[in-house]
Amino acid sequence: MATRAYVSASTGNISHQLSGWRRMLDARFIDAWNDLAAQAVESNPFSESWFLRPALEQFDSANSAQFFTLWDGSLLCGLMPISMQPRYGRWPMPHVQNWLHHNAFLGSPLVRAGYEDIFWRAYLAQLDIAPGQALFAHLHCLSIGGALATALERVCAAQKRRCALVQRTDRAFLERGLSPEAYLENAVRGKKRKELRRQKNRLSEEGALTFARDGSATGLDEWTQEFLALERRGWKGENGSALACADETRSLFNEILSGAAAAGRLERLDLRLDGKPLAMLVTFLCAPGSFSFKTAFDEDYARFSPGVLLQIENLALLEHPDIAWCDSCAAEGHPMIDSLWTGRRAIGRYSVAIGGTARRAAFGAFLAAELAKNAPQKSENQLPTGDDA
Repeated sequence: MATRAYVSASTGNISHQLSGWRRMLDARFIDAWNDLAAQAVESNPFSESWFLRPALEQFDSANSAQFFTLWDGSLLCGLMPISMQPRYGRWPMPHVQNWLHHNAFLGSPLVRAGYEDIFWRAYLAQLDIAPGQALFAHLHCLSIGGALATALERVCAAQKRRCALVQRTDRAFLERGLSPEAYLENAVRGKKRKELRRQKNRLSEEGALTFARDGSATGLDEWTQEFLALERRGWKGENGSALACADETRSLFNEILSGAAAAGRLERLDLRLDGKPLAMLVTFLCAPGSFSFKTAFDEDYARFSPGVLLQIENLALLEHPDIAWCDSCAAEGHPMIDSLWTGRRAIGRYSVAIGGTARRAAFGAFLAAELAKNAPQKSENQLPTGDDA
């Protein structure tokens, strides 16, 4: 049953709610959700309704996930999907964490600007009162240094609540400031740029080479099927990780691209030879940022580097009037995008104490053991700790 508990705040009628996500998906709530996304202090397409709802429908058939929501009267001011997890890596350590699946690359909740501290205070208060079997709270894929991670650190420090950054990765990040031509010249040495021009010229000799960028829904179904087929023909298809290898991911991809287009969030970019797709890229535009979601290329043409050529065209994002940056959503050290994009975005996983004294003491011992195994991160990234609140 949904529960609604009052949380004291300096202004407004602040309350929070924890409920099974399916119970909340009426048209009125979706409208409030979309309004929250438009006013969020940190953009995150993976938490917006057009992405998260179909993701839950595909990957939470057991209905184990819940929505934690923050309200100011009837105004939705925060939303985060959460779930109870019985294990933490290889350890049988029950904990509660933000819900993500393997095709979502950022775990930040949607929080209305100005409500960052209130959101975390309400969330942690909820877990203190009713932690269930969870020993601690875990938050993964937060943007380190962003408004939400900073607010979490600030709230935990003020409450003398143990909180630590237990893992950090740095992924390629594109930031506005230079023209596409100047950015490429700054990022890629002259010899490599000459080789890329040679590859493009050689590829042009094979037939009519075209680049296309589209933010509409026109021809979207056909384009989506081309992307799925292109990805499946490559190494991802061979190892079974292509989107088209499973009904769930194929259906999800179709639905989220359709939803993103309807929401004005979708940008498609492709490179074609005589109309045949050689490289394709899906980007979500969530001003002031954007997110590279999925890319695929024809491995039969690998000697021409079609994926790199497409990314060079993608540098036009630097001139987009509403977009200041793009998150690659790529793994740390990705050999292709890391060689083109010079910026890095730090993404982290945080573990936070909840509950009473005994629970926090047990978590403290576990946290110390985890940080000891990860000593290089411990020195700089452990947040201020103190006695149990």
